[in-house]
This record gives sequence, C-alpha cells and structure tokens, in this order.
Amino acid sequence: MTRLKDKVIILTGGSGLIGKTLLEQIRNEGGICYNADISVKDDLENGSIECDITNDHSIAETIDKVLRRHGRLDGLVNNAYPRTSDWGKKFEDIPAESWKKNMDMQLNSIFSFCQQSLRVMKEKRKGSLVNIASIYGIVGPDFSVYSGTDMTMPAAYSAIKGGIINFTRYLASYYGHAGIRINSVSPGGILHDQPRSFIENYEKKVPLRRLGLPSDIAPPVCFLLSDEASYITGHNLVVDGGWTAI
Repeated sequence: MTRLKDKVIILTGGSGLIGKTLLEQIRNEGGICYNADISVKDDLENGSIECDITNDHSIAETIDKVLRRHGRLDGLVNNAYPRTSDWGKKFEDIPAESWKKNMDMQLNSIFSFCQQSLRVMKEKRKGSLVNIASIYGIVGPDFSVYSGTDMTMPAAYSAIKGGIINFTRYLASYYGHAGIRINSVSPGGILHDQPRSFIENYEKKVPLRRLGLPSDIAPPVCFLLSDEASYITGHNLVVDGGWTAI
C-alpha cells in the first residue's frame, strides 16, 4: 500500500509502544517519516531527530531540519506522552505542582508543535495533523477494571486527552479554510504487560473481548494522514473494540 507515498511526516514519540508501530506503518505506506523523540540522536538519513517536545526551541529545530531537507511538511502525528515520575498517584495524593507540570508537558507541548507546524502548512495550503487522544478523553473511567491491582487512571490523563479532542476540533475549524485537516484518534486500552487481573477485567467489558494492539491504531492514523480522508476534519476516530459503545 502506498497511500502515503512521498508524504513528509513528523511523528513524535516514535520510539514508544504505539509510536514504533506508527513509524513502521507510515513508512510501509510510502511516507517519509521522522521519529521526533527525546531518546534518539539526530540521524536524518534514517529518519531520526532528537527532540524534546516540552521545549519550544527543540520543536522549532526539528521542524526546521525537516524543511531544510524537503522544503515542506505534509503531516504531523502528536503521539509522544511525557509525564512526571509520580504519574499514576491516586487523585487525593496528586501534588498540585505535579498536576500543573503534566498539563504543561503534554497538552502545552501539543499546542506548540501544532502552532509551529501549522504556520508551515498554511503557506502550502495543505497538510494533515493527527493528535493521539484516548477513550478517557470521551468517557469517565471504569475503575472496576483496576480491581485487584495497584493501577489507577491518572486524573490528569482524562483532562489532557479531553482537552486534546476539543483542541483538535478548534484547529479543524480554524484552519479548514487553508485546506489543512486536523483530526484525533482515541485508542482504547492497549495490551502492554498489565497484571492478569486487569486484562481479564477489561476484556470482560469490551465488546470485542480483547485489549487493543498498536497494530490496531496505526492503520486508522495512516488513513487520516492520507488523501483518502480528504473530506474528514475535526473528527475523533475511536478505536476501542466497542468500549465507548456501551
């Protein structure tokens, strides 16, 4: 499949769980994809750019490196997921400073990457952005699935992902006149070494009776990046095995 043939795309967090599969899928579909990740070193020949998405200067440098090499930016996927070391505390135990820092690291970094990328795309009057959100930006968490584990659903996650979804709608409305499409994808739970009790609890509830896989998320993202989705903007594509349907 070559629906992304020669499209120049920046993917943040391409070294993570979902990011690795996104990177592979975009490239398999013909895209020229750069992994903008804090854990890699610059290797533009092989599509890697060291990027700290919490730093505006680092974001600007990343975009500039791509522009100097290709003269354009066709797509952006905001997938990176930075968080503080105390991420996952129960609500009553969350320090106010931790809450503020996570908001800044995640939501504000997406604002900055979108703002700087959209300046470039507006000049060309074309482009596609995909923001990775979550089902917990749409519905409240079912805390019963965490029964028997030390896991919980971080409060900031809901606020951030809900913010991403509506920010996506704002951008779609604002930049539609320029021919730029902005959408989000909301995955359900993704299988990743969770305790067996959590997996069983989750799979009992979800209609398809399994947790998602990164390979379930990558094709929908590529679809939204592609010209096949040329009349889709402001949409939040839910990929959750039916979790939010019930």
